[in-house]
Amino acid sequence: MLDIKFIRENPDLVKEAARKKHIDFDVAKLLEADDLRLKILREVEDMRARQNAASDNIAKIQNSEERQKAIAEMKELKEKLLAKVEELRKANEIWKEMMLLVPNIPDVSVPEGESDAQNAEIKKWGEIPDFKAKGFESKGHIELMQKLGMADFERGAKIAGFRGYFLKNDGALLSYAIWQYGMEFFMKKGGFSPMIVPSLVRKETMFGTGYLPQGEEDLYKTQDADYLAGTAEVATMGYHSDEILDKKDLPKKFLCFSPCFRREAGSHGKDVNGLIRVHEFFKLEQVVLCEADHQESVKWHEWVNRNTEEFMESLNIPYRTVINCGVDLGLGQVKKYDIELWVPNENKYREISSASYFHDFQTRRLNIRYKDENGKLRFAHSLNSTAVPTPRIIVSIVENYQQADGSILVPEVLRKYLGKERIS
Repeated sequence: MLDIKFIRENPDLVKEAARKKHIDFDVAKLLEADDLRLKILREVEDMRARQNAASDNIAKIQNSEERQKAIAEMKELKEKLLAKVEELRKANEIWKEMMLLVPNIPDVSVPEGESDAQNAEIKKWGEIPDFKAKGFESKGHIELMQKLGMADFERGAKIAGFRGYFLKNDGALLSYAIWQYGMEFFMKKGGFSPMIVPSLVRKETMFGTGYLPQGEEDLYKTQDADYLAGTAEVATMGYHSDEILDKKDLPKKFLCFSPCFRREAGSHGKDVNGLIRVHEFFKLEQVVLCEADHQESVKWHEWVNRNTEEFMESLNIPYRTVINCGVDLGLGQVKKYDIELWVPNENKYREISSASYFHDFQTRRLNIRYKDENGKLRFAHSLNSTAVPTPRIIVSIVENYQQADGSILVPEVLRKYLGKERIS
């Protein structure tokens, strides 16, 4: 959420943000709604002042007839005030709904684009394996994992429906190994508070992080109107909602783990098999709260993204990093990087991680503040980045490390957790 004062002073910036992000939003209608609520608010305040003055006046009236007349007039004023207060409530609701749809201003470095195909590559790392030079045709992760007894997709669909899966034997052990190594790797970066966070969250937190109202079709919802989050970011950001932090404690850096759920609405027919796009998965997530300063946000954004790049490098998997174009930014994101791992069977890079910063878009919604050196309350800045997503990362590990005999070499950094050098 942006400050209404900022919106009033910079309507063209907001209009340009909506255009660049390809979001349908009318700034003029928001300002009209704001004008109306302020007009009604002034009327309510004027009527309350008149009511208070009338009440004081009644206490001074000695004449019974005049007193009764004044009481009747005040009663009429009270009824008009109640009606006007209700009018204000409705005007405020309309205004709040519109405020939740205001897009954040993207950074000037964000490229234009009509789709994620226009995301701009800024880095490429690693050597893409040449299996033909090694004398064999590469296979996809589904075939490899099924032959090695690492996964069961047929029974997964029988039990969980569309996009269901079982990881078993070395498939399950590989997932455990990735989690263990991921925790150890990122904790060595320093300053992280590790947390296991809820997946089940209230709608207020979903609104606060910006996943509502636009993204509801992609969320699982309970019969109690709560939601299953698609990232540990949601619960972690809610952790300090409605709190005032100490500046000396900033930045706050969290490394959070949770099961995650995503309906993948509208993606039927895309990646329907295997582990690329599933409804239930697990993630380690980096979340940072820092001072309200653009350069601080930029610094920590680069830091969390580089952490994930270094994690992928330690696994020795080829990747590329892209800066997301305007249409591929969410409502609240100022800037986003995606890291994409090489998937040999598809002969393409696939997104494995996203790193974003938001300025005070989320913290303003969640009311997360701190006192600066002058004692002024400021909304903190927030940012986040995927650290380790499973099972998607298993796809690239299995396919990039496959051998001619159908076995899979275990990345060196995972061997002590898995207890073996090869899955066969």
